[in-house]
Amino acid sequence: MAKLKLGPIADDKPVRLTAELPAAVHRNLLAYADALGRETGKAVEPAQLVAPMLARFMAADRAFAKTQRRAESSFEVHVVAPAMAVSPGLARVRCIIDRWLGWSARAGLSGGCPIAAALFELDDAVGPIRDHVVVLEKHWRALLSTLVDEAIAQGELHADLDQNQFVWELCGIYLSHHVSNRFLPDPIADQRAQQAVNALIERAGDTSVERKTVSC
Repeated sequence: MAKLKLGPIADDKPVRLTAELPAAVHRNLLAYADALGRETGKAVEPAQLVAPMLARFMAADRAFAKTQRRAESSFEVHVVAPAMAVSPGLARVRCIIDRWLGWSARAGLSGGCPIAAALFELDDAVGPIRDHVVVLEKHWRALLSTLVDEAIAQGELHADLDQNQFVWELCGIYLSHHVSNRFLPDPIADQRAQQAVNALIERAGDTSVERKTVSC
């Protein structure tokens, strides 16, 4: 018997799913679950197959992967590269935050930030797509933490600042801005986000009354 493409189903957090399947698809799903159960020696519930099957389908879809890579490249061009051209320190921190907020609109992505959307869509999912998004998010937070460290080293933020907490709150501002823009929408979402960012930076040690002008 040829080996099935799906291996043992991981014992992961359950996901509530409601879907209507054509009768033929349902029969095939039952047959696949039975075949996989006989191959692995462990009974498989048909509903457990849906998530890994979808994950494998998306992972094998070259057009989808190309779209994801295009979004990642666009983020680098519109957010990271301009900020890295600014001198290390608070100016660079402010620049990357400014470029980050609302970056997808400037990049021409009508669907909004694909990473923010994936954080909500894939929180209960399993598979390579989610794993890739986790890596991207961890790398991004690590970069933000590094830039904050640079500002601390420059004496522009408190020496005892918890940079991980700073980044955590900053990511919360970004997600709130994303929801306010995309879901509500709030006409002053940009203003609210900027006020929140300024307050966060001021608490972190920048007490300048006037915000420094950053060209980026």
